[in-house]
Amino acid sequence: MNYSMIRYILSSVLQFEGAFMLLPVLVALVYGEKQGFVYLLVAVCCLVLGGLGRIKKAKRDVFYSKEGFVAVSLSWLLLSFVGAVPFVVTGEIPFYLDALFETISGFTTTGSSILTDVEVLSHATLFWRSFTHWIGGMGVLVFIMAVLPLSGSSSLHMMKAESPGPVVGKLVPKLKNTAMILYGIYVVITVLEIILLLITGMTPFEAMTLTFGTVGTGGFGILNSSIASYGLASQIVITVFMLICSINFSVYYLLLIRKPKEALRNEEMRYYLAIVLVSALVIAVNIYDKFANFFEAFHHALFQVASIISTTGYSTANFNIWPGFCRTILVLLMFIGACAGSTGGGFKISRLIIVLKAVKNEIKSITHPRSVQRVRVESKQVHNDVVRKVLTYLGAYVIILIVSVLLVSVEGRGFTTSFTAVMATFNNIGPGLDGVYAGFSDCSILSKIVLMMDMLIGRLEIFPMLVLFSPEVWKIPLRKSRLN
Repeated sequence: MNYSMIRYILSSVLQFEGAFMLLPVLVALVYGEKQGFVYLLVAVCCLVLGGLGRIKKAKRDVFYSKEGFVAVSLSWLLLSFVGAVPFVVTGEIPFYLDALFETISGFTTTGSSILTDVEVLSHATLFWRSFTHWIGGMGVLVFIMAVLPLSGSSSLHMMKAESPGPVVGKLVPKLKNTAMILYGIYVVITVLEIILLLITGMTPFEAMTLTFGTVGTGGFGILNSSIASYGLASQIVITVFMLICSINFSVYYLLLIRKPKEALRNEEMRYYLAIVLVSALVIAVNIYDKFANFFEAFHHALFQVASIISTTGYSTANFNIWPGFCRTILVLLMFIGACAGSTGGGFKISRLIIVLKAVKNEIKSITHPRSVQRVRVESKQVHNDVVRKVLTYLGAYVIILIVSVLLVSVEGRGFTTSFTAVMATFNNIGPGLDGVYAGFSDCSILSKIVLMMDMLIGRLEIFPMLVLFSPEVWKIPLRKSRLN
């Protein structure tokens, strides 16, 4: 285990968090809020402690899969534990466990909240709360890879641990340049949405905070009504960008290098958009009687479908009172999730495609024992190792889901509440149904701890977090003695 390199990475993460925390200080200055002093103090501490940790360079800048998974997992834990401190010190979320829940929910782009009234928070805290979505959306380690002088193989191990999807590849030969391209696309999408929301009549503060929640597919709002209080134009813009940011960013790179045909051939994107459209139409038909006309019903249905499948979690209507059939569709969309290589969570469309095709091939092999079946996506053969990893991921997903539901149900709440609480956090969505539709403030300490772990495990796609609990990872190998 390359402990010196892990220490160097964690110190860098701490410094970056300190730098990011200077932004709410500026917001506090604009609005004349005293909370800015707290953010400044925490930011300075992060910068100093991170700087001290980086004084001594790592002995080796190369490490392997094990170190990459550990570094990423510890980085996300460090981000969360430190990011919660301002909430407690300002007194706006006085109980540290609640502050940690809110912060983990922010960085993992989950959007589940323990707050019952967000409108009483200061502008600085609202900004930081939403900005954690933006930081966690693309991944802070992806950002650091574009800055730190890491070897290509070391960067790839970190990117595999942090980036969503069954396969992580390079857009260009150098991984550092890939990270820069991804963040460049991310920034451009962010700026574009801010401009469009300003055009719809939002204030700069509203436009920025809601954009952070949209492009990061997080869902923290600055009003108790989420997005319901905003106009139709604003809601349409947010709907479009929730879908944009839940599509694989490699599609936008192909468009950027003028390969539109290749971009449109993306099988995962086509399945994803088809699921969105069909789900929205079916729900709109079922909730038609609750709205003035079909357009209004379809608008709210499309918004909610986009919000759930993209794992953003915004809402324009109370979908908790919609018919059971509609709520069942939304729960299924919680599981399906967004595309690989996006800022969205969930099981991912690409994994679902591979699983369904593997099942189809298994049925064919039974009826035609001598035939050789291969899983193909976009006419390309998927390596058996990838299929195995996807099926292993599905097995681990189901086991964690079952255990989490059992632990959460200990406090005696209904099945729908317990199940959707886990689905909403494990898939990084935000709101659940019934008892957790309005928030998670009433959950027990045990439930909050379980759900926080689910958020982290879901965002890092299970195995990076599970690696931390493996004794083999922390075992120090004995040096072999030389025979004289």
